[in-house]
Amino acid sequence: MSHRPLFHRCSAVLALLLPALAGAAPSQPARTTSSVPEPALSPGSQPISFAQARQWLLARSDRLGAATSEVESARLRRQAMQGLGGPTVAVTGMAYHYSVSADVSLDPARHTLSNILELLPPQLGSAIGGRLPQLPSSVHLQREASRASASMSLMWPLYTGGLGDAVRDGLDAQADEAQADASGTEGSQDTLLVQRYFGAQLAARAAELRRQALAGVREHADAADRMLQAGVISELERLQARAALADAEQQARKAGDDARLAATALARTIKSPALLQPSNSLFVSTRPLAPLSDFIAQAQQQHPGLAKVQAKRRQAGALHDAQEALRRPQVLGFGLHELTTQGKPNWVAGLAVRYTLWDSVDRDLLAAATQKQLDQADQTEQQALSDIALLVEKHWLAVEQARTQYLAQQAQEDLARELLRLRSAALKEGTGTPLELIDARLNLARVQTERAQTANQYVQALAALLEAGGRAGDFERHMAQADIQIPTQSP
Repeated sequence: MSHRPLFHRCSAVLALLLPALAGAAPSQPARTTSSVPEPALSPGSQPISFAQARQWLLARSDRLGAATSEVESARLRRQAMQGLGGPTVAVTGMAYHYSVSADVSLDPARHTLSNILELLPPQLGSAIGGRLPQLPSSVHLQREASRASASMSLMWPLYTGGLGDAVRDGLDAQADEAQADASGTEGSQDTLLVQRYFGAQLAARAAELRRQALAGVREHADAADRMLQAGVISELERLQARAALADAEQQARKAGDDARLAATALARTIKSPALLQPSNSLFVSTRPLAPLSDFIAQAQQQHPGLAKVQAKRRQAGALHDAQEALRRPQVLGFGLHELTTQGKPNWVAGLAVRYTLWDSVDRDLLAAATQKQLDQADQTEQQALSDIALLVEKHWLAVEQARTQYLAQQAQEDLARELLRLRSAALKEGTGTPLELIDARLNLARVQTERAQTANQYVQALAALLEAGGRAGDFERHMAQADIQIPTQSP
């Protein structure tokens, strides 16, 4: 007889909670009602794979477009200077009209003529002088005409001390620097895409877990109301269930807002007019990464930052060579040929040699300054190698820590599932309370969300590691090789 009250209590609890307990088993998805919030993303959202999102990013990113334009500009400048130091041929044409007006004095001629007549015999001089016309004292001349001329000139720097090669080397280094900047920009954009893409996937996963947990909490809270009416639980327990429901609703709304914001950020990143739903899941690989030394060795060969430092060093070397070239003599060939059809044309050709004996600019100090720039570039390169190695090690350790943490969290999820099963069974038997079942369900959602966050940490650390090694394009290969996928929908 002592077991009959307990039997009746269990029967009443079972009758009241049968609808709620149908969705409480951890192996079944939680059922939703019309009052459960809609999924964070609309079912009509366009699914997009990571590979497709990356194609959109590469095609639409303004930062990548600007970096590409800078590379093309540097390459065009280099191509424009390919013939530097070669001959220059120019054609000069000139057309002009002139007018000349002048008075010419004839007094010298008159005096000369008088002197000549005085030297003649008197009879002859008088006879000739009387017949010669009298010369005026001056004559006015006026001349006006149009003329045209044309000429062709040639100038050829035969020897400039290596100045042309130094300029071309400097432009090559500038083009390499622009390419290094573009590679670095592409790597940073790939990392940003990973952050936005899988950040949206994590937010959608968290929102779905909160939505499922809310559905279960609401059913249990409704069951608590019925149990209070049946006199099975106290008013305090019902209020606790309702408080847990209010908190679950708030958490579900916040998770939904976060998911929509993350989806918006992804859409803005790749310039999509509509919200997008990532189709590739968060992932973790149970296999450890390649040895750290391999990543460091590859990074010290492929990192865009190191390529930029090396390009800077080449620019400093080209500037040093240009300074040294100005110390040497310059030899120029030149020629000029008149283009005319009247008579034999004029022409000239020759060589010119120029050597600076003294200059107001101290070339020794300039050479010393460029040598210091070379020393600075060497030291910067060594520092860059050290920094890259440290950066790679940091991200490599972050990946391994996230991987081992995710695997270790499996025990916590198993415990949370078992606790939910036991709380559900206890409530069926009348030895548990709805609040305990609600806590167990929310705890499972929390543990699953934490595992998803750990998976996202793994993904983000992997992207950062690949960027640090100059291998951001290998991310998709690592994603395909991962043996653990974390879907948005819970099984």
